Amino acid sequence: MKGKVILKWLGNCISTMFIILLVCAVFIVIASRAAGGETSLFGYQLKTVLSGSMEPEMQVGSVILVKQTEGDDTFESGDVITFMTKDAILVTHRIIGVENDGQRFITKGDNNNGPDVEPVLAHNIVGKYSGRTLPYVGYAFHYVHTKQGAILFMFIPGLLFLGHAIITIWRALRFIEVPNLKEE
Repeated sequence: MKGKVILKWLGNCISTMFIILLVCAVFIVIASRAAGGETSLFGYQLKTVLSGSMEPEMQVGSVILVKQTEGDDTFESGDVITFMTKDAILVTHRIIGVENDGQRFITKGDNNNGPDVEPVLAHNIVGKYSGRTLPYVGYAFHYVHTKQGAILFMFIPGLLFLGHAIITIWRALRFIEVPNLKEE
C-alpha cells in the first residue's frame, strides 16, 4: 500500500515537472523571438561567448550575465563591457583606457596581444559583465536561438509530456471495471 502511494506521489511530481518544463520552454522561445533574440530579465541579458579573446575568465561556449546599461552609467579601466562594433557585432572586452571624459574607451580582450583597433563610444556599450559565468551552457543556448533549436526545444518537452499523459491514461484505464454484457 505504501509503495502505491509513493508511486502515485512520484507520478504527480513528474507530471508537474513536465508541465513546468513545457511552459518554461514555450516562454523562453517566445520571449526570445519577441525581443529579437535578446532576452532580458530584471535588466540582465544572457550572452554566449563565441571566441577565446577573454579566456581564461570566459571560456568559449560559456554563457555570461550582462547588466544592461542605462543612460547615467559610468565605466572605468578594468570594467568588462559588452559593446556593439560598427559591423553590428557584439564583443565583450575589458576597458584598458578611458578618453574624452568617459565618452570613448580603449578595450582589449584578456587573451589578445594588443588593444582593439577601434575605440568604443559610450553609446555603443550594451552592458557590463556581472562576473557570473555558466560554463558550456552557451552551446545549448546558441542552438536554441536557431530555428531548428527552437522547434526541438519545444518539441521534446511536448513529446515527453504527451508520452507521460498516454502512460497515465493507460494505467487509469486498467482500473476501470467494464460491465459484462453477455446475454443470459
